[in-house]
Amino acid sequence: MPQEFSGVTVVVPANVYFDGQVTSRTVKFADGTTKTLGLMQPGEYEFGTAKPELMEITAGKLGVLLAGETEWKEYAAGDSFNVPGDSKFQVRASGVVDYVCSYLDA
Repeated sequence: MPQEFSGVTVVVPANVYFDGQVTSRTVKFADGTTKTLGLMQPGEYEFGTAKPELMEITAGKLGVLLAGETEWKEYAAGDSFNVPGDSKFQVRASGVVDYVCSYLDA
């Protein structure tokens, strides 16, 4: 997992969710791909996504329940997981979680 991205455009306005408990910044790459760099405060949240996503945890621990699954899975710094497109998923953060979300082609 890279520690730095070079040659990118950063969208200045933050994406703010759940009354500021989850925030992210959009990063656009020259090849047309997009990622968000996010920070999640402790809590439980439900997200929806149109496109498939790759979530990479860079700090903290995150419990995840993907659509159609019945068991929560735990991810920590250095771990990643895929989210299917056009779905919802639930997360539980017991502490602050730093993450990178990559939007994938369907």
